[in-house]
Amino acid sequence: MSKGPGLFADIGKKAKDLLTRDYNTDQKFSISTYSSSGVALTSTALKKGGVHAADVTSQYKYKNAVFDVKIDTDSTILTTVTFTEILPSTKAIASFKVPDNSSGKLEVQYFHDHATVTAAAALKQNPLIDITATLGTPVISFGAEAGYDTSSKTFTKYNAGISVTKPDACASIILGDKGDSIKASYLHHLDESKRSAAVGEVYRKFSTNENTITVGGLYAIDHTTTVKAKLNNNGKLGALLQHEVVPKSLVTVSSEIDTKALDKHPRFGLSLVLKP
Repeated sequence: MSKGPGLFADIGKKAKDLLTRDYNTDQKFSISTYSSSGVALTSTALKKGGVHAADVTSQYKYKNAVFDVKIDTDSTILTTVTFTEILPSTKAIASFKVPDNSSGKLEVQYFHDHATVTAAAALKQNPLIDITATLGTPVISFGAEAGYDTSSKTFTKYNAGISVTKPDACASIILGDKGDSIKASYLHHLDESKRSAAVGEVYRKFSTNENTITVGGLYAIDHTTTVKAKLNNNGKLGALLQHEVVPKSLVTVSSEIDTKALDKHPRFGLSLVLKP
């Protein structure tokens, strides 16, 4: 694939990941194994509140195709097939869920040095159609997305964004919710090795005059241990400690505290991911 502006979903993604990725208040255990034939198996168990769930995911790569099959405790089977380079700089993703016969979806992504276009449609009589387009370079990009419901003949969404990315920082502005909200974020790496970073995000919803300001940071204590923290203007404080026990195997402990209601017990989460 060419090194172009990236997907519309990549706008603001680095800041979002620093503020949300690996934060959780649940208990999760995941283990992966790989067979000699090239099949990867991942088993996951999750406890969320008083609800337990589990799933098994398998992945097989053959030439320019990747097959993913996920089976959960509700007896739902999700199959995703990804084809790369069927046409130059093009990726196709087909997915369907059993027993939901109306869940089929096909997405095509086209990558160019100065543009990226995606189109996705549900495989049914009156499909939902999603289209995104991004123009620019890896440094600066402009993008937009739209969703259209062919059954009701209405737009389900239309959003736009801009992103500026440099080696030590990235900034983005996204106009979302059909123009009813705006989100601006900025991430800055504090050292050349990117072992520490600071991030800020401002979100405003015009219809409700709601404003949310979130700041956060990351610091790598060493090559195996990382700490993260975040705080918003509503008083929600989150923190996590992530340690690489062995290469690719991570244990993550996270917590969330409402600083405006210190009489409430903090919420804790534990995640253990084991990979060979």
